[in-house]
Amino acid sequence: MRVYLDNCCFNRPFDDQRQIRVFLETQAKLHIQEQIKNEKIELAVSFVSRYENSENPDDVSGGSIADFFQRATIYVGAENYDEIFAKAGEFMKANIKMKDATHLACAIKAGC
Repeated sequence: MRVYLDNCCFNRPFDDQRQIRVFLETQAKLHIQEQIKNEKIELAVSFVSRYENSENPDDVSGGSIADFFQRATIYVGAENYDEIFAKAGEFMKANIKMKDATHLACAIKAGC
């Protein structure tokens, strides 16, 4: 199995855990992360993920996320830019926001 997580997922453990929804989402993300560490699930990341993470204002969480990106077995690079943004455009016609549409297109390109 292969997963692609957007930056909201990667950042969830750094959010305020007092809200039950945030706490549960964090637990789910940490479980998936453990499965990736144990090589039971493959991680795919993209140039979009790396760019968004480079804009992270928190050096601690940004560094931790960048380190975890090193576990990826699949990378969707910028050489796929035209294809990714064409596919994202299709999703945006269905009222999916640009960032989400771009991540979705990258996940599809990665075979997730």
